[in-house]
Amino acid sequence: MLGIVQILAGLALFLFGMHMLSSGIEKLAGDKIQQWLERVTSNNLKSAGFGAIATALVQSSGLIMVTMIGLINANLMTVEQSIAVMLGQEIGTTVTAQVVAFEIGNFRLLLLVVGFIFLEFSLRHNWKTFGELLMGLGIVFVGMEMMSSALDALITIPLVSNMLMHLDKNIGWGILGGMVLTGIVQSSTAVSSLTVAMGISNVITLPGAISVILGANIGSCVTGLLASLKLSSTARQASLAQIIINTTGVLIFLPFIMPFVALMEKTSPLLPRQIANSHTAFNLIVSLLLFPFVKPIASVVKRIAPERNEKDEGKKTLYIDENQYAVPSVAISEASRELYRMGEITNEMLVLSCQALIEQDEGKAVRVIEMENSLVNPIAHELDNFIGTLMLADLSQQQQQRCFQVKTLVIDIERVGDMAEDIAQFAQERMLGNIAFSDEAITELNYLWKFVHNTYSDALTALLKKDKELAQKACQAESEFDNLYAQARERHVKRMEEEVCTPSANVIFTETLRNLERISDHADNIGLSVLQN
Repeated sequence: MLGIVQILAGLALFLFGMHMLSSGIEKLAGDKIQQWLERVTSNNLKSAGFGAIATALVQSSGLIMVTMIGLINANLMTVEQSIAVMLGQEIGTTVTAQVVAFEIGNFRLLLLVVGFIFLEFSLRHNWKTFGELLMGLGIVFVGMEMMSSALDALITIPLVSNMLMHLDKNIGWGILGGMVLTGIVQSSTAVSSLTVAMGISNVITLPGAISVILGANIGSCVTGLLASLKLSSTARQASLAQIIINTTGVLIFLPFIMPFVALMEKTSPLLPRQIANSHTAFNLIVSLLLFPFVKPIASVVKRIAPERNEKDEGKKTLYIDENQYAVPSVAISEASRELYRMGEITNEMLVLSCQALIEQDEGKAVRVIEMENSLVNPIAHELDNFIGTLMLADLSQQQQQRCFQVKTLVIDIERVGDMAEDIAQFAQERMLGNIAFSDEAITELNYLWKFVHNTYSDALTALLKKDKELAQKACQAESEFDNLYAQARERHVKRMEEEVCTPSANVIFTETLRNLERISDHADNIGLSVLQN
C-alpha cells in the first residue's frame, strides 16, 4: 500500500514539476510562440518543423494546440497547416522521455537549490521566472526518483511482477492500460515518463513499455476531444485530426511491434533509454508516414466536424474561450483580437449614426441601436469577465500589464458605442420632429464626424499593429479636433444669434458635437495606451 502511495506522490510531483516547467517557459516566451507560428505557416514542412521545435522547447503540446486554435479562429492559419504542426508536435513531445531517461543523480537537487535561489531572491522578474523553470525541472526528476524507488518495492509483489512483466504477451492490455492511465492523469507525457521509470526499476519489458506508450498516444487525443466538445468547430477539427494521426499510427505499428522491439534493443544497452528511443522513433516514423496525407486528413475532419456559423448560434465573442486560461499568453492575444473586433463594430456604428443624422435615414439609426444592444454590450461584458478571470492566474508582470490595458480599453471602446447610439437617437429625434439643419451645419457635421472617424480608425489600427507612430498621429489629431470643436461651437452660436438655426436643432447639433468630442477623447486614450505599453 505504501508503495502505491509513493508512486502516486511521485506522479503528483512529476505533474506539478511539468506544470511549473511549462509555465516558466510560457512566461519567458510570452506571445513570441504565437508570432513565430504566424510566420512559419507558409508551407507544411515549415509548420511541422516549428511544431517539433516549439513543443520540445516549451514542453507543452497543450500550449501549441491552444495557440493553433486561436490562429485558426482568427483566419491566420488553416486546419491543414495545423495538422502539419501536429505531426511535428508528435516528435517534440518525446523530448521529455529522453530527458528523464538520463541518470542525473543528485544533480536534480542542485536544480532545486539554484531554482529556489533565483525564484526567491532575484529582483528581476525574468530571473524569477527562470528560477521557476529550474525548480520545475528539478521537481520532475524528484518525482521520477520517487516513482522508480516505489516500483523497486512493488516488483517484489508476485501479482504486480507477473502483470507487468507479461505485458509483452498481450499487447492489447498494455495499449488499454496506457489509454486508461492517460485518461486519468490527463497527460501522455506523464504516462510515458512513468514507463521510463518502470524501465529504470526493470519492472517492465520493452514490448510492454511500447504497448503502454502506444495506448498513451491514443488516450491523450481522446481527452483532448472531450475538452473540445464545448468549443468551436475548429477546436473539434484539430482534436479529430490528432485522433486520426495517433490512432492510425498505432494501427500501422501493431503488426510490426516485435521487429520494432528488436531494432530498438540495439539502440542502447539500457532499458530506460530503449523505451525513450522507442517513443521517439515511433512518433518520428508515424509523422513521416502521414506527412504526405495532410490534405486528406484535413478534408476528413472538415466533413466530420463542419464549420458552423457562430453568429447564427448567438455567439457574441469569436476569439476568446475558457480553454485559453491554461495558456495566458494566448488568452491575452485572443482577448486583444476580440477588443479590436469590438472597436471595429463601434467604428461602423459611428459612421452609420452620423449618416443617419445627416441623411435622416431611419434604417441606419435602428441598425446602430441594435448593434449596441446585441453586439457591443454583450461583447464588452464577456470580454471584461474573461480578462477579470485571467488576471487571477499566475501571470508575468508584462502579462498583467497587458490584461490591465485590455480591461481599461474595453471601457473606452464601449463608451464609443454608447456615443454612437446617442447620435443615432438624435437622428430619430430629428426625423420625428422634422427638424431642419442649415446647410452650414450639415457641411460642418460632415467634416467633423469624418475627422473623428479617421482618428478613431488610426487609434484602432495602432492598437492592432502596436504601431506607436500611428498612435502618436491619433493623439495629435485629437488635439487638433479640440480646436475644431471650439471653432464649430463658436460658428454655431453665431448662427443661433442670426436665427439661421432653430432652438430644436441647437440641442441636437451641440449634443452631437459633444459626443464626437468624447469619441475623439477615447481615441486619444487608445493611442496613449499603445504608446505606454
